[in-house]
Amino acid sequence: MDCSICSAMPFILRPPRNTICGACYEGAKSIITLTNKLDNDKGLLDKQPNNPVSSYNSAKGLANALKWVKEMKEAEEELNEKLNFLSGFVTAFRHQMHPDILIKPGNDGPSLPAHRALLAARSDIFKNMLDSDGCKAPPSDTITFPELNHEELESLLEFLYGGDLPKEKADKHVYSLSMAADKYEIPFLQKFCEHRMLGSLSSSNVLDVLEIADTCSNPSLKETALNFIVKNMEDVVFSDRFDAFALKNPHLTVQITRASFMEIRNRRTAI
Repeated sequence: MDCSICSAMPFILRPPRNTICGACYEGAKSIITLTNKLDNDKGLLDKQPNNPVSSYNSAKGLANALKWVKEMKEAEEELNEKLNFLSGFVTAFRHQMHPDILIKPGNDGPSLPAHRALLAARSDIFKNMLDSDGCKAPPSDTITFPELNHEELESLLEFLYGGDLPKEKADKHVYSLSMAADKYEIPFLQKFCEHRMLGSLSSSNVLDVLEIADTCSNPSLKETALNFIVKNMEDVVFSDRFDAFALKNPHLTVQITRASFMEIRNRRTAI
């Protein structure tokens, strides 16, 4: 069947042959369904300032759907311009522009220069640390992060300044950064680390993820890790990592055992 949308020469089509193929029909229907859903949520979206969907009227066809896509593209471009504007913080960190405090790692490594105002803005814990009597000294004063080595501390500061990390650094330090995010109450970094761990979850690292999730009291991450272990029990339990993990975390080993038995029972009940 000739399609008036994806055909090589749709201009030759005339009524009543202006039909569309199944693929174009399903695609158009999906786009309209999506924009209708967004339009139904308009009441909530209108409460958010500068939201491009707020100006979207009623999604009644592809023309309005295309209008919405254009608005979203313009919003994306505006957001990218804002990100480029804010990237000046990263430049200030990398080039040590007018730092007023030194951050020292816990392994006696070299200190890193930073800015009090930015640290205080990123975490209430940092703000309280900097507001304490011990940190009201001259700008050359130093605070120590005993749980982080030099590389980990540098990655933490880079994230605080730029809101992101290169993949190599993120993968290498995701566990230590997750612990720091929990200790210093940095929700955006917590979410960042959680996404990195979920995106790379495997039999070789799931025990580490489970341990981090338990330490940081992250129930959703912990549940995901437990479910993954149950589904890959043989690979995990017979790994070299499991013996040391079981000795260090007996309570998590009990939870793994219980989750495994629950899975077995559910399977038997379903039969």
